[in-house]
Amino acid sequence: MEKPVIIFGAKGIAHPALEIFNSNNVIVYGLLDEDEKIHGTEINTVTVLGNPEDDGFLKLIGQKTVAFVAEENPKYRKFLVELLNERRKVQPVNAIHERSYISTDASIGHGNFINANVNVGAGAQVGSHCIIHSAAIIEHKAKVGDFVQIGAGAVINSDVVVEEGAFIGSGATIVAGVTIGKNARIGAGSVVISTVGANETVFGNPAAKVK
Repeated sequence: MEKPVIIFGAKGIAHPALEIFNSNNVIVYGLLDEDEKIHGTEINTVTVLGNPEDDGFLKLIGQKTVAFVAEENPKYRKFLVELLNERRKVQPVNAIHERSYISTDASIGHGNFINANVNVGAGAQVGSHCIIHSAAIIEHKAKVGDFVQIGAGAVINSDVVVEEGAFIGSGATIVAGVTIGKNARIGAGSVVISTVGANETVFGNPAAKVK
């Protein structure tokens, strides 16, 4: 990555994203956050410059810098991605930790956060704008849609399909061949042995629907 990066968001995954870019020798120009109270503060010597919707900063994207979206709230994350798509005609870049492993024939979209010790297996497909925390495993031929969040240590087994916007809690296990529906939520530590419908929340071992 030749251009410096501006990180959209200064909380949550912003700090580990900054560490990922630093470890890959990518210059971080600054951070942007809607919280005015932290404007002018620093994270590891990098300044929170201002608001993500400020045209003065947005006009730098695509010309002098690239962008990474570090916002964890799904709705605001999607809003910022669409803002960059529409006003700057760019896609956010990936933040991929140097200690993660991505198979040579796996496919990865744009704007993903992939932390240390994540393993993405052969033929797996990961969409765009996902957040994949440390030591998560995405086995061979699994398919992960856009805007999915996968917690630390979660295991997505082979041939699993995780649809757009789903949330997989830390330490959860999704057994082979199961489908997790759009915007479904899987509680931390759950073992999912059957398909979960769209917008459903499940928890436990074996995972059961939470009403």
